[in-house]
Parts: sequence; structure tokens; C-alpha cells
Amino acid sequence: MGKPTGFLEFTRELPAKRAVEERRNDYNEFVLPYSPEKLNQQAARCMDCGVPFCHHGCPLGNVIPEFNDAVYHKQFEEAYEILSSTNNFPEFTGRICPAPCESSCVLGINQPAIAIEEIEKHIIEIAFEKNFVKTKKPNIRSGKKVAVVGSGPAGLAAAAQLNYAGHTVTVFERDDAPGGLLRYGIPDFKLEKWVVDRRIKLMEDEGVIFKCNANVGTDVSINDLLREFHAIVLAGGSTIPRNLPIPGRELKGVYYAMDFLKQQNKRVSNKKVDGEDVFATGKNVVVIGGGDTGSDCVGTSNRHKATSVTQFELLPKPPHERTSFMPWPTFPMLLKSTSSHEEGAHRDWAIATKEFIGDENGNLKALKIVALEWKFTDDNKPAHFVEVAGTEREIPCELALLAMGFVHPQHQGLIHQLDVELDERGNVKASEKLYQTNINKIFAAGDMRRGQSLVVWAISEGRECARKVDEHLMGVSLLETKDHGLVTV
Repeated sequence: MGKPTGFLEFTRELPAKRAVEERRNDYNEFVLPYSPEKLNQQAARCMDCGVPFCHHGCPLGNVIPEFNDAVYHKQFEEAYEILSSTNNFPEFTGRICPAPCESSCVLGINQPAIAIEEIEKHIIEIAFEKNFVKTKKPNIRSGKKVAVVGSGPAGLAAAAQLNYAGHTVTVFERDDAPGGLLRYGIPDFKLEKWVVDRRIKLMEDEGVIFKCNANVGTDVSINDLLREFHAIVLAGGSTIPRNLPIPGRELKGVYYAMDFLKQQNKRVSNKKVDGEDVFATGKNVVVIGGGDTGSDCVGTSNRHKATSVTQFELLPKPPHERTSFMPWPTFPMLLKSTSSHEEGAHRDWAIATKEFIGDENGNLKALKIVALEWKFTDDNKPAHFVEVAGTEREIPCELALLAMGFVHPQHQGLIHQLDVELDERGNVKASEKLYQTNINKIFAAGDMRRGQSLVVWAISEGRECARKVDEHLMGVSLLETKDHGLVTV
């Protein structure tokens, strides 16, 4: 630990943000950096807790107390080496991870947790600034070729690790640029795309080959990949959104959240938007779904200058603090208010949308909604929702955005042509220990395998899958598990 009394002297303090009135007028990141003094103080709070449960809370197994200690002592190159030994992309997780590690922080038992995510972001940005981040090319190539389908965080992590192991890696991406959800999904005000481009450029310099506008199973032949590559990693993500099949679903003005967010990503990057332009400008916007994707729709709608923004959640309002049902160090289901909510939104819980109501021209004009409550029965059946009598009403709405999560990866094309086995949820079936499908040379990782999840889980899956691919190709692997960091050849 850096300072034995640090957690007694300093409290948790997050960096300042640009004013709401200012940041709602652009799509730039708005979280300001710590001063050197504040960064030192926040790192000093990491205590000598004996058993650092933050390791358990982090899907990557980041060695958090050690890099906090290095930051406190201003040994930033050492901090970067510790952090990058378990995390390929701390510049992503330091910006958009919900930080499950902080929920497991031992200090969090009776004080605010360490600001681990912000410290992580500062480590990697200081490392880039001081030129600690250098290309790491393998000394020896194995002669093996691996195809990675999908360039989201899972695909990028798998590609980086397999390249470090000496294999020749080609990443196939159906969009016009690599990054997956990082590029076309996460708003620029949370993750500016130069951050993604910087990492892609580094990976290219290390030898990873990227082929964009390459939709495997449509304009890239599956048979060609099976012939040319010794192994294939499926990392395409969970991309089929959950629908809301109620009356009026066909009305103009009802869209999936990701269609809305991807369009804005393209506009910010000065790229052509495919299909019908969807804007929230001057409209009453209702976001159906209370998760992070819904929050991103709130922030984007505010920047479009929507008349009003409302966000609905089917579940009851979560508590502000842990209850007996969510003890430390488990990840608690607490009320989460994001920076987008700070910028303006009405939020309501336990609400069901019953109907989309349109005008005579087929445009959405209102929603019919009703309040819900949980009902518990005495016959050991699960709790269920029932409508609260007398609460049905209509609210004005010209733009409804469906942000209710994703059900499974796209089956049409790649998955159907490969004929890989699927699990009961429609994801590609591959065990967590082997990441291998029913086809010997084909592996799966990330949301395509585990279902929709966090960016940090996708990176972890990509790393672990890469190790199994390496073992499959070479018999043994120099790529260590998440508990022991990374060894490169």
C-alpha cells in the first residue's frame, strides 16, 4: 500500500466534469483529468486490506492494489506494466466500465470505494503521453494463421493475444472501421473514436491485419476461411435486439436504440448514414429500458435538443444502498444515475408500455402505459408483474427508442452456414473452459458465446479464448490466464 493512513485522510473524489449546459452542445468527452495531487490522494486511499476482493470483482483479475501503490509513488511506467499485464485496453475500461471491482473494494464496507476506474484511465493516458506504450511484436512467428470474426472488445483482445503468441491474425469486420460496439454503439461523449483509432493503429503496427467491409458468410466465403486459417474465433457479439411486439409497433417513430446510436456515431465521424435519418430534435422522446444503452439514448437525445426525455424501466426502482439481499462483496443492484441523467431526464420504474398510438399519417404520437407491481404467491411460484388498476394513461411521444437488451447473435449468414451448435438462449455453444465449438477449429468468445454483457467481460473472454486457441495450435501456451498476467514470445 502507498500510504497506510491514506484511507483515513482522504475521501473518494471523482474528477470534475464540464458543465451540463456546455457539454450538451457537443459530443466530446467531458470528464476532466485529476490534478497530479488529486490522483496521488485517490491512489493513497487503497488500503492494506489483506485479501483484495477487487481482484475477484474484476473479470480481468486486474492487480489493483499494486498499480495503486505504483501510482502513489509516481512510478507510472511500473503502474502501466502492472495494468497492461492483465488488461489489453485500459483506455476503454477506464472510460466505459461499470467498475464491478469497486463494488468489491474492502474499503467499500463502510466508506466510499477506491476510484479504481478513474485511476486506471489516468495510468494508460499518462503511459501514452510519456511514450511507455510501445509496439510489442513477437520475435518468432509460429506459421499458424488465425481468423477473428468481429472487431469488438472480445475480438480485439483475442487478436492482440494471439498476435503476441506469434500467430498471424486477420480480423474480419463487416462495418467500415474496426471497433464493433466501441465505434458504433458507445456515444462519442463517453468514448471519443480517436481513442479506438489509436489502439487499432498500435495493433496494426504489431502485425494484426484488419479487413473491414468484410461480412463473413455474405461477401466473405466461410469455406475460404476454413481452408486458409488454422483456427477461427467467432467474436461477433450479441446483435439481435429484444423487440416489443405490441399494437402500433409498425408506426414511424419506433426504433431500436442501437440504430439510433449508430447513426449518431456516424454523423460525428462525418460518415454517411444508412437508411432513414432518426433525430430526437423537437420531439417528446421515451426510452424504453433502464440500462446503459437506454442511458446513452438519453444523453444523445438531449444533444439533439429533444423537447423532453423520459426513460422507463420494467423493474421496480432499486435501492440507493445495499440491502441484506446484496451483501458485500457481491455486485449490488443499486440505483444508478449516469452523467446522461444529470443532463436532464424523467425516470420512472415499474412501467409497462401497452400500445404505440399513431396519427392518421402513421406517425407515432403517444404511448399507452400502465404501472406495475410485483405479486408474490404462496405456492412457491416466482413473483410476477400485475397491472395496477386505474393507472393506465397516455403520454405524448413522437420518438420511442427500444433499449431492452439483446437476445442472441445474428444467426443468418455466418452461424447458419457454419452449422455450429447453439445453446438454449441462441448463443454459440462453447464451454467456458475451452471456448471451443462443436467444430474442432472454431472457437467463440464474448457476447456471442456468453450473451450480452460488459466490455470488461468481453476483453476477458477474448483473452481466455486466445489462450485456448494457442493451446489448440501449439499444444502449450505462453499466454497466461487472467490470474497470472501475460507472457509474450
